[in-house]
Amino acid sequence: MIKKIIFTGILVFAHPLYAETLETAPLFVFDTHLHYNAGHAHLYREEDIRQIFDQNNISHAIITSNPPELALKLYKTAPDIITPFLGIYDEQHDKQDWFQDAELPNRINKALANRSWKGIGEIHLFAEQRHNPVFQQIVQLANAHSLPLLMHSDPAIIDQIYDYAPEATVIWAHAGAYPYPPLLRDYLNRYSNLYIDLSMRNERIAPGGILAPEWELLFMEYPGRFMLGVDTFSTSRWQHYGEHVGETRHWLAQLPQDIAHRISQQNASNLFCPSASGIAKKE
Repeated sequence: MIKKIIFTGILVFAHPLYAETLETAPLFVFDTHLHYNAGHAHLYREEDIRQIFDQNNISHAIITSNPPELALKLYKTAPDIITPFLGIYDEQHDKQDWFQDAELPNRINKALANRSWKGIGEIHLFAEQRHNPVFQQIVQLANAHSLPLLMHSDPAIIDQIYDYAPEATVIWAHAGAYPYPPLLRDYLNRYSNLYIDLSMRNERIAPGGILAPEWELLFMEYPGRFMLGVDTFSTSRWQHYGEHVGETRHWLAQLPQDIAHRISQQNASNLFCPSASGIAKKE
């Protein structure tokens, strides 16, 4: 039976396999990959999002949106929880050809005058566009403002970013386009400021809910370089948020407690709110 959790007239479903984990686990999560787009905002008010976070022990959350103003609006209602990332798309279809917009870097530069932004992305780009001048300018802007880039990309793009800006901080969404532990190990060795966002990879990391040995080894080798995210790219993801974060907590519980804490919260806290690092959540 699917468990129902009700938020202001909205049903959020939790799968029974993970219900106990959701209810009893003390492990807080810093969710580093969430979208709050125009289609979501029509159904989920700011207070609904806050309730979802409170119900699921989410201490902090990185929010990006299209249009980008929605992330700032959400941030203003919960600055203690929300870390806003500047989305570069006004509409969802912009992610297909944003790199053809020569004026985009200028608009991003103007937007960054608002110092509330803590990163840029999610940015979708693949190898054939790695030398694109618009992309290069955005990397340089992020570097100039000391802002992390959230990249939905293949390995060639990661290499190109570090060619443009060797000191850049990059969060590689979904463990990259080719989420294989040997490849990730290679890239973590190459770039000390590269972090891996594990969103949407639960089934690969823990098939059938059982943590795969090759992923466990990778987490043990690089405990400070991984982060978690649910990736609410669709309304359904918000509706089933509790189920998805429950799946993640299920395999986290199979790691040593200190490693699980670092991946679930500490690594992101160190990067985005070091003054509060180690504090699970304000009561």
